[in-house]
Amino acid sequence: MLKLTAVEAGYDLLQVLWGVDLHVEEGEFVAILGPNGAGKTTTLRSIAGFVPPIRGSITFRGTELRASLPHQASRLGIGYVSESLNLFPSMSVYENLLVGAYTIHDGAKVKATMDTVFELFPRLLERRDQLAGTLSGGERKMLAIGRGLMSSPSLLLVDEPSLGLAPMLTLDTYEALKTLRSRGMTILLVEQNVNTTLRMVDRAYVLEQGRVVLEGTGEQLLGNTHVQEAYLGI
Repeated sequence: MLKLTAVEAGYDLLQVLWGVDLHVEEGEFVAILGPNGAGKTTTLRSIAGFVPPIRGSITFRGTELRASLPHQASRLGIGYVSESLNLFPSMSVYENLLVGAYTIHDGAKVKATMDTVFELFPRLLERRDQLAGTLSGGERKMLAIGRGLMSSPSLLLVDEPSLGLAPMLTLDTYEALKTLRSRGMTILLVEQNVNTTLRMVDRAYVLEQGRVVLEGTGEQLLGNTHVQEAYLGI
């Protein structure tokens, strides 16, 4: 479904990614793990069209994305939930969700997708008419993921969904992602919560200093000595 081959990318004179290779198959739940500054977010931003690669190839269902802009990637079926969320604070929860469906022109489909979002995140239904800027941090994360779903993506990119959340809200967010996975959604997740993430995903990549240093199933990486020492404190 998604394939990155020898991708190099960065910002102006700062190169962040160095020859990154990874792939995500249809229906998989895959994570990119690693320390701060490893290039995890840059990888997602390159896929979503915000950071064009310097070199290498990014293909999605056979279509080259290297020169694609964000709106073009979205129309191909890629949803992106950024770490910064990028919500509209002076608009309601409902209005923010509608913005996520701007590429969908079928009213019935928009309503059905919104019903699904409210099913996944009942708290958003309760806050339907509340301004996004007045939501709690956990509620804003839910809204960002919900808005990412409104375009009915076939691949959902999610950046640091647990960042800054209380443990219970983190678990709620993970449960929603697992539900999406069980319904056939393909998910590529960036996270620093290594232990919980590896117990949830099908496969994961460990990125360090812009390079993939490890790849394997969640179980394999949980048993890896480097992962245990560097990320799990074992």
